Amino acid sequence: MTLAVFFGCAFIAFGPSFALFVFTISKNPLRVIILIAGAFFWLLSLLLSSLVWFISVKASNAEDGTLQRGLLIFGVVVSVLIQEVFRFAYYKLLRKANEGLATISDDDSSAISVQHMAYVAGLGFGIMSGAFSMINILSDSLGPGTVGIFGDSQYYFITSALMTLALTLLHTFWGVVFFEGCEKSRWWVIGLVVCLHLLVAGLSLLNPLYEGSLPPVYVIMLLMGIWAFFSSGGSMQNLTALYTRHGLFFNYTMGLLNA
Repeated sequence: MTLAVFFGCAFIAFGPSFALFVFTISKNPLRVIILIAGAFFWLLSLLLSSLVWFISVKASNAEDGTLQRGLLIFGVVVSVLIQEVFRFAYYKLLRKANEGLATISDDDSSAISVQHMAYVAGLGFGIMSGAFSMINILSDSLGPGTVGIFGDSQYYFITSALMTLALTLLHTFWGVVFFEGCEKSRWWVIGLVVCLHLLVAGLSLLNPLYEGSLPPVYVIMLLMGIWAFFSSGGSMQNLTALYTRHGLFFNYTMGLLNA
């Protein structure tokens, strides 16, 4: 049973991001490099957040429960802000690198669009964030023990997997919208991304009501996905064409089956 929980939660948490990597990134070396570099930037933000957390814990010497809770909230807020600072720094680095590629290249084939950079960088942030938030939980899911035997939530593992999935996709969407805000100097867009990141991080603190945090997070994820779609150049015509193409394929397949 524990092995089934492990693989089930792993596929839920990382299945979509793995599919995105295989079908949209793995065949392009430049995108792979941007993805790995994005994951590295997120690791740098985690390192700095850990340093701030370590200093805060040592300085406060918190033993009271309320003080510990406040320290945890402070750590979450600082971590989110540092992540967004590193996202902005990575945007600046990618912009300079892309300009350099366009300068030394005879054509524009070596350059990559800002939308592509934003998508790949955001996915790199999301994959690394999900890996660090889920790896220990997956390890615990292998046992020994049974979830909920002492009255705790029976949905802890599945909720954690769904939350990791949402955060991975949210980082991807946030990356697209954030880069667009930087490109067009729309600072309110960047501020909104930071605020939504803080909100989602705050919702993850609703322990032990783990399942209570999922509905608002998934609503935010859906809205951000729509925003990112239109920010990256999507339109209703694209959706109509996609629907028509899939409709024709479905009708053709059903015709073959009924023949």
